Amino acid sequence: MAIAARKNPVGALASQVEGADSVEIKATIAPRNIGKALKLFGVSQQSGERRFITFYDTRDLALLEAGLILRSRRVPGKPHDSTVKFRPVLADCAPAKFRLDRGFKIEADATGKVIVRSASLTHGVAKGLIKRVEAGGAPLKSLFDRAQEQFIFQMSKRRCDFSSLIALGPMDALWWKIAHPGLPWPFVAELWTRPDGVKTLEASVRVPVAQIAVANAGFLAFLAELGAISAADQLAKTRWALQYFAGVGKKAATPVKR
Repeated sequence: MAIAARKNPVGALASQVEGADSVEIKATIAPRNIGKALKLFGVSQQSGERRFITFYDTRDLALLEAGLILRSRRVPGKPHDSTVKFRPVLADCAPAKFRLDRGFKIEADATGKVIVRSASLTHGVAKGLIKRVEAGGAPLKSLFDRAQEQFIFQMSKRRCDFSSLIALGPMDALWWKIAHPGLPWPFVAELWTRPDGVKTLEASVRVPVAQIAVANAGFLAFLAELGAISAADQLAKTRWALQYFAGVGKKAATPVKR
């Protein structure tokens, strides 16, 4: 299902971010420094916005390997949503009709010198629906509307077989938006905690395409003392979560109605 991206030489930033609405620069904080990072950021686990993130894939993660991510996000007290994302993609990958949708975006993810574009379509879902799906009280397919199904087909030229998918999650997450005097841009920190207690902390800053060079260098320098890692794998956090839920057995892979 993947939409292959053209190979560009390192340093050809203009071609690598062509068509993107913005660039998100990401780095993973070394696990031993998570507490130090939160202190530097001026936040605590009590102040973060609670989120529950569930992915949907086959037991052998066929969608992930094909470059397709299906995800729902439940934020207590706020609207809930579901997302269809393809990564990597070409700049002109999506039909024009999707570009008019407010939930559509093309963004470039940068980690160090590696830049990969993604295309996604996010739509709201009714409150309570995600929990019903996870409990087996509603079909998984109900989380993704007609437009999102069409998006999957247009991007991959294949229909999604929701009957083959399982719910992987939910992942317990904390989210902060932070303004720090050491940076000219506000940034986001997101802490994911698996059911076994293992954590991962990702920091990211979203900037206009024109600012990518200076923002990339400045943001990574700011995070350097925290042991920040610019992973070559753009799916590092998602893969980390999916492999855990798919690998710990049937209890974590929640059966759902088709």
